[in-house]
Order: sequence, then C-alpha cells, then structure tokens
Amino acid sequence: MGTALIYDEEMTKYKLLWVDPACKIETPERLTVSYEALVRNALAERCISVPVREATNSEILLVHSEEYLEAVKKTPYMTLEDLKEFTLQYGDVYFHPNIYHCAKLAAGSALQLVDCVMTERVRNGMALVRPPGHHSQHSAANGFCVFNNVAIATRYAKQKYGVKRVLIVDWDIHHGQGVQYCFEDDPSVLYFSWHRYEHQTFWPQLRESDYDSVGKEKGAGFNINVPWNQVGMESSDYLSVFCHVLLPVAYEFCPDLVLVCAGFDSAIGDPEGKMCATPEIFAHLTHLLMNLAGGKLCVVLEGGYNLTSLAQSVCQTVQTLLGDPLPRLANLSGPCRSALESLQCVRSAHRQYWSCLKHAASLPPADISTKRIKLAEEEAKTEVGEEEKSTEEKVWPEPPKRFSPPVRCASVLPDDVTRPDGCKRLGADQDVNPLTASKLKDDDCDTLSRVITLVEKMEQNEICSGLALVCDVTVAMTQVVQHLTPDPVNRVLIVCVGNGKVPSHITRDGKTLVVQINSEETEDQNSKYYIPVFLKKGCSDTSGFMHAVFGLILPLGYEYDPNLVLLVRMPDSGVCDAVWQQLTGLLQSFAKGHTLVLMQENEKAFVGPTTSVLLGDPAPPLENRQAPNTEDLNVVERLRDRLQVNWNLLQTTSECTGAAFQH
Repeated sequence: MGTALIYDEEMTKYKLLWVDPACKIETPERLTVSYEALVRNALAERCISVPVREATNSEILLVHSEEYLEAVKKTPYMTLEDLKEFTLQYGDVYFHPNIYHCAKLAAGSALQLVDCVMTERVRNGMALVRPPGHHSQHSAANGFCVFNNVAIATRYAKQKYGVKRVLIVDWDIHHGQGVQYCFEDDPSVLYFSWHRYEHQTFWPQLRESDYDSVGKEKGAGFNINVPWNQVGMESSDYLSVFCHVLLPVAYEFCPDLVLVCAGFDSAIGDPEGKMCATPEIFAHLTHLLMNLAGGKLCVVLEGGYNLTSLAQSVCQTVQTLLGDPLPRLANLSGPCRSALESLQCVRSAHRQYWSCLKHAASLPPADISTKRIKLAEEEAKTEVGEEEKSTEEKVWPEPPKRFSPPVRCASVLPDDVTRPDGCKRLGADQDVNPLTASKLKDDDCDTLSRVITLVEKMEQNEICSGLALVCDVTVAMTQVVQHLTPDPVNRVLIVCVGNGKVPSHITRDGKTLVVQINSEETEDQNSKYYIPVFLKKGCSDTSGFMHAVFGLILPLGYEYDPNLVLLVRMPDSGVCDAVWQQLTGLLQSFAKGHTLVLMQENEKAFVGPTTSVLLGDPAPPLENRQAPNTEDLNVVERLRDRLQVNWNLLQTTSECTGAAFQH
C-alpha cells in the first residue's frame, strides 16, 4: 500500500529572532537537512507525497484550551517586543509571526497522516514537521512546542475513526510531559516514553517523569516512563527496553493504531541527548513496531539537533517503513548497569497492571530513580563532567547502504502447490549446483538441492528470504547448517517451533544457535547454543509463546547477530496462523532479512500466510490474549536466569551476574 511522506517547506519559515541560548538549537535546518537526505538517498521518490493542511480550530481544541488557542492566534500581529513578552509566559519556547501558521500545519500534517493510514491509502508514513509537539500542554507552549501534534492526532483518530486503543511511543530524549498529562487517566491510550532524567536533574526536571508515574485512576498502568539516569546509552540499552518492557506490554494492549513521537535527539552526537546509539537503531525500533495494529504506524518528527545524525536517523526510519531489509547491529554489548536499574524499576512498577510483567523482580534495594543529587560538591562534579563531555565531538561511521536484493522472496514448492503472488518459484532447472546435488543422498535430494541453491542465492544477496516445503524439516535443517558452517564467518540462528529432535552436533562449535519452543522436556539443559523452551501448553498458547519470543528469542537473536535465520516448523506444532506470522515478521530483524522458512510438505495451507509476511505485509494482530500460564512464565524466567551469564541482553535486573558494565 505504500509509505506516506509529509513535508512542506513552509514549516521552515520561522526562526528565533533574539538571543536565547536555550532555544538556539531549534532551527529551520532541522527540517531541510532531513528532507534533503531523503531526496539524496532516493527515498523521497519511493514514498507517496501527501500535501500538508492546517489543523482547524475544532481539531486543535481536542487537546488545547480555547483561551490558549485565542492567545496564540494573536502572535502573527505582535511586534518583536510583544513576542518576547508573550514567550516569557512559557518555558523554553519562542514565538515568531509565522509560528502559528506553521504550528497549524504541523498538527494538520499529523492528521493527514492518520487519515491516509486509517483509510488504507497507505500502510504507514512519516510527517516531517516543525514546530514539534510533545511538550505542549492544555494551556501552555513548552519546549519548542506550540500544539501537541501527536496528542491531537490521537484524539482525532478516536473521534473520526472510532479507534479504540492507541499506542504512543515517544523515543525523543526529553520526556513528553504534554502527552502524558493529556492521557494519564485514559486506559484507551498507552503512552511509553524513555528520556534523560538523571534523578530529576535534567529538563523538564519533573517528579512525574520518573518510573513510578504510571497513570491515574482508570489510566493506571497505561503510562510507562523509562528514566535514563546517565548519558551514553547505546543501542543495547534501547533494545533491552523494547524487548523486556515495551513490546510485551504493547502486544498485550493490542493497539489499533501506533503513533511515534520520533525525536532523534536520542541518537549519537546530539547536544541535548549525549547518547551513543547510532542511527541504525531507529531502523530496528521502527521495524519492531510495524507488526502491531496491522501495520498502521504513523511517525511524527519531534526533536533532533545534530543535523548529521538527525538526517541519518530519519533516512533509517523511512527506509524501514518502505520495507527495506534492516542493517545488522554488530557487537551489541548488553545494557549498562544504570539502564538495568531503570529497567528493573519500570518492570516492577508495572507488574501489577500487565500479566506479561507479573513475574518481574522487585525494586532494587536502594531508591535508585527518585533520589535527588543534593550535595553541592556532587552537583559541581556533574556540571564539570557535562561541560567536558559537551566539548567532545562524537564521531561515528556513516550507516552502511541498505541493499534490497532483486528478489524479495523465493520458494521451493511441490508442483501441485500454487506459487503465491510476488514470490519467485525456484525450479529444478534454476542453477542448481551439480556438486551440491551429488552430495545429497536423501530421497528428497532434488528438493534439498534447490533449498541449498536458495541459501546460496541468499548468501549472494540475490534473494532476501525464502520458504521451502520439504519431506523432513530436520534433514533439511541439518543440510543447510552443514552447507553454511564450514565458512568461518557464518552464524545461523535456528528457531524451531514444535516438538522434534534437533541433532545435537549442529550446535557444538557455536556457529549455530538453536532455540526450540516445544511441549516436551528435553535432557540437555546446559548448552549455551541449544536452548529448549518447554511450554506446558505448547505452541498453541499465544501468550506463553510470545512471552518466550520477547524475553528470549529477540534478545538472543540480537546478541548472536546471525548471517541467516532458519525458521523451522516442526510437524504438528499447533502454532496458530497469527502467532506464526508475528514470529516470521519479528525474525526479519536479523541477518539483513535473510530468513529461510522450512515446513513439512503437508503444511501447504501455511504457505500463503508465511510468504505474505516475508514479502513485507504486516502480521495480523493478536487479539483476545489470555494471561500467560504461570508455569510457562516460570520456565522462561528460569531459562533467563541461567542463560544471562552468557547472554547479556537477557538481563533485566541490576543484580544480575552477567557482564553488565558502565558504558
């Protein structure tokens, strides 16, 4: 259905007209460099251009007071001195004669994006807007923000389209307190924000930005704050919070629409954020949200003040929305101790509200997040340290070019199975290596030789992903591993769904990591590279299955960083279509999308749903989920406890024994 891009040069036509150190970083160039980068990388031309429009008074009043709107309406007619005086009413914001017009365009752009997504004119999209919005409140401008673009879009979607549940993900480095205030008592809106907090010393220095501000009244549990209490957070820290907090809760919430407050001041090099996550992380964060809400995802620009990392991050986000394979994230180290403290606090604060977190550990022994740094000498040290850090110019490599293979998905299918639209069939006469065929002694050697040929073409980036129906998935899996692992640089992640014997020798050299979700206990419980996940209800239990996906498979996959993902559907696995499709989509986070799905020949009914996801369609939502079985939760947690010594991204508490460290 395509990806919308909303941009208009008109929103660059205001700027700071006086000297204000706090506001000087909010410049028109933020928008122009972002759009020019999309044009330069041939991404803008691949998007569906959507014109901007002004938000109407009634739309702005969905969030803001009439008194505030009437006051802002007067700013185009004010003198410079009047604008300065007007600005003094609010915090860290400035006004300009054209800002009211631009603010209406910014809010209207978010509404245009919602219209396009909800009417299925597009699948998803991004709005490059200015001024940003997530700090503005019912009756106040704040933090460069005039109207709260995403909050207005949320109420608009609920009113116009009857959307019942909206997820707002705010990855800006500042807390979007305006969004929180708007929805803190509303259980139909789940608001997630991570932000610099540093024990309440970082702007906006609000007590209600801490982890224990979870919402009010009926909205309790629907406000998730992740406070970063030190700078220098890396991609590992961001991914840990997604895997162990946001994704489990978001899937339990099951939104009808996802809106992102996309602030890229959380990227490396930003003078406000002072974080170390490279732009590629935003490709992954975007992808991990794309199977929620049937793919209805609206990304709206907020902050971002390093013009280089801002432009790169915008490109990474849009390229993912367009469906291109993700870049690999190499050398992930695991979360630092400060991130683990915040993670543990958040999970503990929300375990009474979400069944997926009810097993979470208690708060750390010390009151880590809420304590203020009061001693004058400590404050002085902090200020000196910040000043030293600000003079250090961050240097990072330009994100690698993301290559889309000519063939998105290919299949090896029996002649009596119809090839799905858009999926290339790999026939017996298509460049099968005779040497490969001669090595295969199995009765299914013709099919297996085509499977190996498919793998070779994936290695050569001629094909992105594939699917094969075979006589015996275990034999096919073994043959693929034997073909790949002689190359010293190859690593294979195998995810087996269902019961069945996995040959033990394939994991001995560490070049193959196997995670098997099944309903049969196995003898081998001590291997680092064979991880059986025994679920009492088996793969048919959606909640237990997805708990294992978020808590084990995704963190393990990111840390292992494979070259190829093998998704193996064992006979009679019992997994339902929607769960299988969700797993297929999430596994494309790894290996630049090189995912090979192996299924038994009699599972022809699953060919269509599987290839649909491999071709880039979103998986259907997982509705009507029950609470995970307590025994299954305990199994996953025991596995996490045992494995986190070797796998740092499995850690969720600051007391864990793994290699957590200060970045």
